[in-house]
Amino acid sequence: VGMNQTTVTQFIILGFSAFTDVYLPFFLLFLFVYLATLIGNGSVVYLVNSDRCLHSPMYFFLCNLSVLEIIYSSVTMPKILFNLLSKNKNISFLGCAVQMFFFLAMGTTECLLLAVMAFDRFTAICRPLYYSLIMNIKRRRLLAAFTWSSGAVLSLGQTAFIFCLPFCGPNVIDHFFCDIPPVLKLACSDTYLNEVAIFGVCVAILLTPFLLILGSYTRIISTLLKMRMTGSHGKAFSTCISHLTSVTLFYGTASFMYLRPRTLYSLHVDRFLALFYSVVTPMLNPLIYSLRNQEVKASLSKVIKGISQSCKDK
Repeated sequence: VGMNQTTVTQFIILGFSAFTDVYLPFFLLFLFVYLATLIGNGSVVYLVNSDRCLHSPMYFFLCNLSVLEIIYSSVTMPKILFNLLSKNKNISFLGCAVQMFFFLAMGTTECLLLAVMAFDRFTAICRPLYYSLIMNIKRRRLLAAFTWSSGAVLSLGQTAFIFCLPFCGPNVIDHFFCDIPPVLKLACSDTYLNEVAIFGVCVAILLTPFLLILGSYTRIISTLLKMRMTGSHGKAFSTCISHLTSVTLFYGTASFMYLRPRTLYSLHVDRFLALFYSVVTPMLNPLIYSLRNQEVKASLSKVIKGISQSCKDK
């Protein structure tokens, strides 16, 4: 049997192959979502870096989140858009591994970054007198560097663990991109140990930051209940609502996707969840953080007024 096996050099991503009649509407929809993601998150990055009023730890981490969402969306969306217009839906073995690495790296980094943002809110509300000391420039940069580097290292290990398996056919990925479950199904050897190890890593990556977030918000709520709500506390808690909304969207879909028993996997459910947390959530985050944030809206208003004034002067 071993003599008849051939090593897979490329994969075929089925994507929306079952919906050939609506390729163009799907393409236009995903193009709109992708452009909205780039424009929304790019605007947050620009505003945070250009407006001195937004040079605080909270906005520093929000800027990191926006950069992450741009990369996260760009890992999958260009290939999805290309596949919708092209008959060639192939992706090389190396290209699939690279796509999975960056997808997992951005997902892991987002888990850790959301935990760091929760710690930032905890410090601002529960330790306001020490906030500027605890979240100084050096420490916030170290925290950001930790999230990005940890995401890269952990995802490199997961990706290598998967692509070291033998792949000898079939080579059709019944998904929109190279995600863990559909790629593992194509391995020629028993993947039970790989699945157990990956499940353990996913539990650690998702559960540990989530517990830190839960602990932070338990202390925040406890602190707010013990004191009279002032304007500054109300403003700080408003940012907490935005952060909790983002956490719920990301952790809810990612946990259901990667922490289910194998017997509960469903192709249609996985597709929907994958599209939601990899395509929709990156587009929603700028809206979530800006709609309830007066400082961001004020900064955006200044930029729009500046552009309008310059156009009138010309």
